[in-house]
Amino acid sequence: MTTVKQEKYFDKFETDKLLNDLYGENSPELELRLNNLIDTFKSNFSLTGEAMIFSSPGRIEICGNHTDHNHGKVMAAAVSVDILAVVMPTDDNVVSVDSDGYPRMTVDLKDISFKEENKGTSFALIQGVADYFVAHGYKVGGFRGAFTSRVPKGAGVSSSSAFEVLVGEIFNVLYNDGKISAMEKAKASQYAENRYFGKPCGLMDQAAIALGGVNLIDFKDTDNPIVEPALWENDQLDIFVINAGGDHSDLVDDYAGILNDMKNVAKFFSVDCLRKTTKADVLKFSNTLREKLSGRAVLRALHFFEECDRVDEALIALKNKDIGKFLDVINRSGDSSWRLLQNLYPPCDVEQYLPFAITVCKESGLCEAVRVHGGGFAGTILAFVKKENSEKFNAKMANNFGSDCVFKLTVRKDGAIKAAEVRL
Repeated sequence: MTTVKQEKYFDKFETDKLLNDLYGENSPELELRLNNLIDTFKSNFSLTGEAMIFSSPGRIEICGNHTDHNHGKVMAAAVSVDILAVVMPTDDNVVSVDSDGYPRMTVDLKDISFKEENKGTSFALIQGVADYFVAHGYKVGGFRGAFTSRVPKGAGVSSSSAFEVLVGEIFNVLYNDGKISAMEKAKASQYAENRYFGKPCGLMDQAAIALGGVNLIDFKDTDNPIVEPALWENDQLDIFVINAGGDHSDLVDDYAGILNDMKNVAKFFSVDCLRKTTKADVLKFSNTLREKLSGRAVLRALHFFEECDRVDEALIALKNKDIGKFLDVINRSGDSSWRLLQNLYPPCDVEQYLPFAITVCKESGLCEAVRVHGGGFAGTILAFVKKENSEKFNAKMANNFGSDCVFKLTVRKDGAIKAAEVRL
């Protein structure tokens, strides 16, 4: 997205503050992105008046691998890549969105009923968020929007969740006086993804994006998760997400296998999730469980309990500013995912993208902690690197995996927000 003449809509002080608040930095590229998006909105919609700038971040899972679906604990953070939007309300009850590289998407809010043919589309996500809002007594209405995304697809930082929560925040600000809670927006987004998009998922991604910052999220009661903020005051480490390669398209059964193994162990104890039993119970009946289910199911259950404990440990370490302890927790989490959860590569996979990537990171001598990131089996890893080693690490990983597969991120304090207003 380029313009022949760069028009500026904010003075330097306003621009610096806005970009630093959103990304922790200012740069000519970020300023150009903002101003060009406003130009695009003006050109595409020919509207005048007060427009609003919205931003919805990506997210990382710091600790808590495959725990949320069994009512466990996770530590997650909003990060500095985002979907940026310029939006203006309309009175026609129609949502019309132009996104980089995609044809215009128009959703008439007079009909937001689920339709099978819309599954798997952004159109369905807008309908799903709107349906949740209406069903729960909130208001929705029309708007025009120009969107541009820096949330990389395939990097495990939840581009679809960033989109869903962005739509929810736009409805929240435009039509509900900004009063809807972050967790309620997350629930609307999860509903849209589960029911309308057709992808089963927990609430972690959407919650992390709606909340902002670093948070421990306890899903013991999935209707009312407990959130405990973890202040990230870390000036020693840089955060990297690395796309190690591999294709997720044929891994549905592998992901389902984790859920099924954990649920089957819970079912053995006549409960619906592992959170309602204990590690001691699983160990007591480990031989019986192995014979009735599998050794793998027992190991995955043990990972769940130990991983939830590690989430608590990570929170304490951050509160105490004990970076060494925090890094130890991350490394032990990664080891458990490899050894007990067994989600670093599918059976019979000779490529073993994730173990290879983790080994390269460890052997570089430049990485303090590394673990699988997200669902596993293919995709991404998460690495924490001392700032003095960051440039060398970045170059080494880019040499191994390609520069377009290495993402240096910072924690972002705000979730999806209205960031500014601009008069057109």
